[in-house]
Amino acid sequence: MRAVLAAIAAGELDAEARILITNNPGCAAAAAAEAAGLPWRHISAASAGGPEAADREIAERLTEAGAGLVVLSGYMRPLGPQTLSRFAGRVLNIHPALLPRHGGAGLYGRHVHEAVRASGDTVTGATVHLVEREYDTGPIISQVRTAVLPGDTVDDIEARVRALEPGLLVDTLRRIADGELRLPA
Repeated sequence: MRAVLAAIAAGELDAEARILITNNPGCAAAAAAEAAGLPWRHISAASAGGPEAADREIAERLTEAGAGLVVLSGYMRPLGPQTLSRFAGRVLNIHPALLPRHGGAGLYGRHVHEAVRASGDTVTGATVHLVEREYDTGPIISQVRTAVLPGDTVDDIEARVRALEPGLLVDTLRRIADGELRLPA
């Protein structure tokens, strides 16, 4: 999120951040949003009174903010059917592996890199994809690759992929905003 906000502020990305929604009010993204003057809301199943109420509130807040595209970056909960329906074909996620390998429920953060290391893959990377009901199954929009070296630890792999993610996300959003990349209908 910080990379996207920085690219907008620098004039490198012709977009406007409208709102941050987080299920974790103490996260770094909320502090960054606050510092940037970006409105943000904490919405979780616990705070909203259940998953259906949270889904309804997320969809409403995004709509009220005038969101045209929803970007998940570190959001660790599945979006509900109301949000996915209202923003169908306009919800992007960044995943720290080359989908379709190493995706799905339970494969996030360090778990992904552990799976890459255990698989013996010699290449990994990051993927921006459209979000659907099932984790990490939507159409792939863009990817970036990096080597997995023979002596790499899980920490090495994670650091290398993490360094690529902000640039991939910003470049993908820039290409969408500039009309160079069209999202599948």
